Amino acid sequence: MTDDVLWLREERPRPSRRATPLTLERIISAAVAALDSDGAERLTMRRLAERLEVTSTALYWHVSTKEDLLALALDHIVGEVPVPAPQASPRAGIRALLLGWRAAMLAHPWSPALLGRPLLGPHVLARTEYLQAALLRSGLDGADLAAARQTLVSFVLGASMADATWRRLGDPDVIAKVRAHILGSAERYPALSTSGFTDARWSDDDLFDTGLNHLLDQLIPAP
Repeated sequence: MTDDVLWLREERPRPSRRATPLTLERIISAAVAALDSDGAERLTMRRLAERLEVTSTALYWHVSTKEDLLALALDHIVGEVPVPAPQASPRAGIRALLLGWRAAMLAHPWSPALLGRPLLGPHVLARTEYLQAALLRSGLDGADLAAARQTLVSFVLGASMADATWRRLGDPDVIAKVRAHILGSAERYPALSTSGFTDARWSDDDLFDTGLNHLLDQLIPAP
């Protein structure tokens, strides 16, 4: 149902500024700060109201549910992604956009886990608009255009989720145990144990950059 999707609902009247000093922008900024410090699991409307030093009732005037709040926060951090200049070459612009998109999501480690919701906020759509326009300028259309856009968006979102998961592990001892587990099961995982799966020579940044280059080589027609 469209009522379940924040971005597809009709706007309801908001209280006047004289009724409350609270604004939606202030709420979203506070929510992002709370998510950065405590994660999505600990965020509640009551705790956010306390952080803002307002009543829960005042908060609910602006945001109906925690789900809406998470959708707003996720779109907000995508707003941190610089939109490349329109005159950039399609390939250079797409590279810059997707590198910035991943960097923004990894700077807010809670965000990749929230990707299972419609990405229809204004900041997401503005960047998707840029991506679509750049692919059009590269000469793609029809199914090739749709497939290229979906492939690139899936790549940046999927890589962000995977990289954030591994970065949350963080502890070198845990990473060492993962490698030892793979290497200790070489008969079960012969390819993984012998072809670099446990190799730490390449950072996730290096691997994303290389993978993105390979994708762009395949998806964007040569000039």
